[in-house]
Amino acid sequence: MSKLRLLFIGDVVGKPGQLLVRKWLPHLRRENNIDGVILNGENSANNGRGISPKVADDFFELGVDVITTGNHIWDQREIVGYIATKPKLLRPLNYPNFTPGKGYVFADIKGTKIAVINALGRVFFRENMECPFRAIDSILPVIKSQTNLIFLDFHAEASSEKHALSFYLDGKITGMVGTHTHVQTADERVLPGGTAFISDLGCGGSINSCLGMKKEIIIQKFLNQMPAKFDVCTEPPFMLNGVIIEADTETGKAVSIKRFQIIDEEALDI
Repeated sequence: MSKLRLLFIGDVVGKPGQLLVRKWLPHLRRENNIDGVILNGENSANNGRGISPKVADDFFELGVDVITTGNHIWDQREIVGYIATKPKLLRPLNYPNFTPGKGYVFADIKGTKIAVINALGRVFFRENMECPFRAIDSILPVIKSQTNLIFLDFHAEASSEKHALSFYLDGKITGMVGTHTHVQTADERVLPGGTAFISDLGCGGSINSCLGMKKEIIIQKFLNQMPAKFDVCTEPPFMLNGVIIEADTETGKAVSIKRFQIIDEEALDI
């Protein structure tokens, strides 16, 4: 049995998240015999909103194979032109067809072709998105004609929607990871049909924050219900979260899924 080991990194937040990836990705690859890396970068711009071309280029130079995103993909204006030229920077599949960019991509990982899909949930989102269940159904025949190694980043708020989609796709894809809530869940497992699943990967950012943002600002917003500009928290300690999925390249089934969390107590040069 030939196996492939892929590293999935949860929502990277701002400059701290960028620096954590730069610092720890080589270690993670070396210690876990990683073949490929998929990273959610939709909060990785310096201000924690969207992703900039420079940040995306830096991640690709560090060896990230595919960058997934979510509802903040358009928060940096210059990404609109950039994403049309970078197929390995994904936007959610269930945006309208004429939206710039693509919702899935094929990637060569050490001579093995895989597919990575990015989709956005609908529960608690203001965006009027196409049904992610049907959107994924519509592309699976095309993808399966080229590879049986298929991975999905489902960027969604509700754990119920994530669980429902994971069972719907069980046996049809190799792995599904949830993103968006920035809090790593403890429900990772290989489902009965052979699909690896976790509700949320977690994030890369400050631990004593609200989802990577300064907690004081968030607390005040809850107290007074007034608009507020969120700022990225740059205070240590930091964490970098994700999972490692091992897959059988012949069957396309997941063999295992394992969580990781790196705690970094050191101050970062921000």
